[in-house]
Amino acid sequence: MLRDITLGQYYPIDSIIHRLDPRLKILASFAYIIALFIVKNIETYTLVIAFLASIIFLSKVPLKYILKGLKPILLIIVLTFGINIFMTQGELLYRVGPFKITREGIEMAIFMSFRLIFLIIGTSLLTLTTPPIELTDGIERCLNPFKRFGVPSHELAMMMTIALRFIPTLLEETDKIMKAQMARGADFESGNLVKRAKSLIPLLVPLFIGAFRRADDLAMAMEARCYRGGKNRTRMKQLKFSTRDYVATAVVSGFVAFIFIISYI
Repeated sequence: MLRDITLGQYYPIDSIIHRLDPRLKILASFAYIIALFIVKNIETYTLVIAFLASIIFLSKVPLKYILKGLKPILLIIVLTFGINIFMTQGELLYRVGPFKITREGIEMAIFMSFRLIFLIIGTSLLTLTTPPIELTDGIERCLNPFKRFGVPSHELAMMMTIALRFIPTLLEETDKIMKAQMARGADFESGNLVKRAKSLIPLLVPLFIGAFRRADDLAMAMEARCYRGGKNRTRMKQLKFSTRDYVATAVVSGFVAFIFIISYI
């Protein structure tokens, strides 16, 4: 299960999506999320599927690798489907004890499940196609206009990027600790919920200790390199919009505008 988590991981490959400006990809991800919440019917999702499929094709990231990231949230998807199918009022189709299955409930369950799936797939493409350093620069540049209101843009960008960067590292360390504890006779799968929760203590304690130790080592390494935040800091690679970035901006803007028009007008 831990190996199925793709959040925060970068898939190194040369594609037109990988070469896009990170600022554009961050803003495009927000625009994509807005478009998902604008959609009001299942039929409109065909446009979202076509748009998302084209982005995945251009990114050259294997579809199997992207879909693997859905496994950790499969329980949430099933729970969302079940809540909507039984709790939505409408035309009665079937009754299971105190629960009623309605036509509107089925439509709402499918609708919300699709929204959750597309949300995870679309946003995961941001980290899969953007190196951590470029992601830091992109977040900082997007937050720069808020500096006049006292928002520490560089510090926020650095914290978010470090958090994403260490997700794969912590998952790998969790896997190692779990295997070591299982070799010593620990059982993480059998028993009731309370017993399983207690069995996680030998896993969480060394994991938190290792995380704090790693954070302390990172802080000492940054201080040894005279890191003093974003003020007067230069960058080896300057972010500049190219022709493909302007074309991609027009495509994303047209997609969101078209979704808005067919949903509301």
